[in-house]
Amino acid sequence: MKTILLHVCCGPCSIMCIESLREEGFEVTGYFANPNIHPFSEYFRRREAMEQVAARMDLPMIWQDDVYNVPGWIEAVHTMGIADNAEYARCHYCYETRLALTCTTASARKFDAFTTSLLYSRHQQHEMIRETGEAVSSSGDFAAADGYQAAFLYRDFRPFWQAGIDRSKEWGLYRQNYCACIFSEYERFEKKLQKLVARSSTRV
Repeated sequence: MKTILLHVCCGPCSIMCIESLREEGFEVTGYFANPNIHPFSEYFRRREAMEQVAARMDLPMIWQDDVYNVPGWIEAVHTMGIADNAEYARCHYCYETRLALTCTTASARKFDAFTTSLLYSRHQQHEMIRETGEAVSSSGDFAAADGYQAAFLYRDFRPFWQAGIDRSKEWGLYRQNYCACIFSEYERFEKKLQKLVARSSTRV
């Protein structure tokens, strides 16, 4: 049985990825490494939901909490000049950071392959994730000390979108309403803010 390290962004998005990979015959291990989740309370809520999924699905987990660093992530994004996410540059940096961590860990622990639950979401830049995973895997920069490097496994998990939603609701999992970072949170609620601004301006 081939082994695979599945980067998990949250509990709800991971369910059908785990199930699908197991049906293919993979021995799946989850890997929680998400440096940019904002705020800290959100990080803990998503981590707890992933703990619940792991317990229900008897999923071995690797927790990489030591890479959580929102101030450092924001600084890097601003230093690179991509805070406004022109051409989805910020998203690419986010994908690359997490997939590089996953590849490094998968290679060091001699997994046959690695992939990510980001490929489940209809709201992510799907082709960019695929291209980034393939680039990380083929670069050679994230190999183990002995030169071994796990391969990136591409799968389109989006057909399981509704099944994952239904299962996560059935299990009573916390379901987030924005991607992860402070910028995506702002973009998610910006329209609501603008409505408040317009309403208050009419009262002046």
